[in-house]
Amino acid sequence: MQRGKGMKFVGDSRIKANNRMVNQPKDYSEYPGKTEAFWPDFLLKEWMVGAVFLIGYLLLTVAHPSPLEGPADPTNASYIPLPDWYFLFLYQLLKYTYASGPYNIIGAIVIPALAIGALILMPFLDKGPERRPSKRPIPTALMLLAVAAMFYLTWESVVNHDWEAAKAQGVITDKDLGLLPDVEIDETAPGYEIFQAQASCVGCHAADFTGAGGPMLLGNELTAEEVAEVIKNGRGGMPADTFQGTEEELQQLAEFIASLKEAK
Repeated sequence: MQRGKGMKFVGDSRIKANNRMVNQPKDYSEYPGKTEAFWPDFLLKEWMVGAVFLIGYLLLTVAHPSPLEGPADPTNASYIPLPDWYFLFLYQLLKYTYASGPYNIIGAIVIPALAIGALILMPFLDKGPERRPSKRPIPTALMLLAVAAMFYLTWESVVNHDWEAAKAQGVITDKDLGLLPDVEIDETAPGYEIFQAQASCVGCHAADFTGAGGPMLLGNELTAEEVAEVIKNGRGGMPADTFQGTEEELQQLAEFIASLKEAK
């Protein structure tokens, strides 16, 4: 019979106080359905759920790969930016008057900081043991307000975005791939000098005619009359009456642009 430390009385017998195996989980049979051992029961369930979501994400990436766009062009002022979907509510917030421009710091820092601060203070604002939302009015109200604001701002950002223009600007062109039309450019022509002197022409179509904010002029299929009509009245994103010059210079410019056809 053992005596001394490490012993405790159970009825009329004596057993070791530390008789439980080190790696043996506690017995939770007294609380069926309410609690379980973290290892391995609970952790195994977490891994199984995580594996299902991981496989789902992999299947989505295979079925719907990330769309690629052309290389970034800092000179393209017509590019329409759009963040990932989980930042759309912040993106929309920066469109409002008192959260953008000179007040940009309010929309970019102050308002998000207040939201994060409210979450940090949540444990200190409500210390009660209640778990039902109806018994926890402050956290429930703040959470519903945050979810409603994020949903509304995300929706506004989606419905007000020009998806057709965004899709067009994301198309990878031959220029992006380095496949330019084989065009012979006559730099001695009067129309070439007129084009280079027009800031609006160079700003949209680039000095090498490959296009910046506007379309590429190399390999165009327009006639001189059609080019002159577009310059006068505009087309698409090109405004009318931007050419600064005489009628003769306009005709020379139109003839030069019409001559930028791909060699056969």
